[in-house]
Amino acid sequence: MALPAHTPTTWDDILSTTMHNTRKQLTDNIFSGRPLLDHFMSNGRVRTVNGGISIVEPLIISEGDFKSYAEWDTIVVTPVNTATAAQFPWKQMVATIAISGLEEAQNNGTEMRINLLEAKVMQAEETMKAKLNQMLFGTRPNPQPATDFEPLTTLIDDTLPAGGITPTTGGDADYWKSVVGGGAITDAASFEAMLGAAFLEASDAGGDKVDAIFTTPEIFSYFESTLTPQVRYSDVTKANLGFTNLLYKSCPIFWDNDCPDGVVLGINSKYVGLTLHSERNFKQSPFTANLTGSTAAAGAGPGGPGIATATALDARVSFITTYGNTTIRNRRRNFKLEGVTLPV
Repeated sequence: MALPAHTPTTWDDILSTTMHNTRKQLTDNIFSGRPLLDHFMSNGRVRTVNGGISIVEPLIISEGDFKSYAEWDTIVVTPVNTATAAQFPWKQMVATIAISGLEEAQNNGTEMRINLLEAKVMQAEETMKAKLNQMLFGTRPNPQPATDFEPLTTLIDDTLPAGGITPTTGGDADYWKSVVGGGAITDAASFEAMLGAAFLEASDAGGDKVDAIFTTPEIFSYFESTLTPQVRYSDVTKANLGFTNLLYKSCPIFWDNDCPDGVVLGINSKYVGLTLHSERNFKQSPFTANLTGSTAAAGAGPGGPGIATATALDARVSFITTYGNTTIRNRRRNFKLEGVTLPV
């Protein structure tokens, strides 16, 4: 990294200046590290909003009033409730960058200080991309913490609630169901039929269709084995970024180690993605001394009777915080295959 024109002379200046210069790089690296995160980041699919009590996704739930008519017919206006909204709570993520007093002393030159901070930032990047990717697939520690972003395996479903709306059969929320299938695969033809049925049901006859499919390495390998070399096409753009993929009906299929066993997710990113708070979009706080707690003033203590004491670490700490959630506004245009088992 190039040094700033004015070389900082204090640790505070170096920490603040270096983090300012690396913030965009940190954000880009987090979203380019996994195929799912890169898919959400590309083409502006990560949406930012300014605030609100929750993240609101307006929904079109039915067709509007329409009729044909003849000359001089009276036009009857019939109000139709065509819209509602799904609401998703704000979730919070944080990664910390801590530098001890000893590390400050050991890295006393300007170059050494910046190199140390770059290493700390890289550590934060790798941690955040790994945890965020697991969070989106719902494969964090089981059970997944309620404070995590909503996993796609919950948003893309036909029975689980999402956005405060529970799908029902023959009820007002019948529209709030994803295409769900799966089961045992006996041969290449059965897998083709299973995947094709879900893909078509989640699509319309035009361009409103699934634009990315994510699955496990095992299912991806099986799909690849069913193709002849002449039809093993891939999305070259994604391949150039290092993401191995195959094409199914011009839609790229990716494998990811974090995808749950036996699951295939078909995503229409027109309707599902990440929403982040514009003021808390991987925002870095100033480096401060870290107070770890205090003791009550009552009773005797190290400072004498009735004197409160505080404890601290010989370190500086910065927080990288992100507020947001995974959201969806049309479940019908996404599919999930689950419980998929391969031939023995």
